[in-house]
Amino acid sequence: MDGTFSEVKLFQVKPDKLAEFEKLISQIQSEQKSQPGCLYIRYMKRFYVLDELKPRQLTRIVKCVKYLSYWEFDSEENYAAAIRWFFDAHSKALFKLLIMPFDIYCGNAIADDA
Repeated sequence: MDGTFSEVKLFQVKPDKLAEFEKLISQIQSEQKSQPGCLYIRYMKRFYVLDELKPRQLTRIVKCVKYLSYWEFDSEENYAAAIRWFFDAHSKALFKLLIMPFDIYCGNAIADDA
């Protein structure tokens, strides 16, 4: 979509906090969908790696389990309001489940001509 603003978050979750993280994220995701201007929100749990150009399932947890989210908005202004809400409402609870604060990458989405 032309003119949309997107964000990707990387969460590194403590191995003993996975169930608690997934429960919290389910609640947060439904709240994220209702933020003004939200076009899309999706979470992914990383449990595969690419091995010789084929997915191979991870068999053990070394330090953490990684989750990613993709959040897309109709404008930068709506994103700014939503991320402020996200930090105010959920950062404290989330940080307790992570080995370090989550990374955030954001910017304009590349236009889709389809």
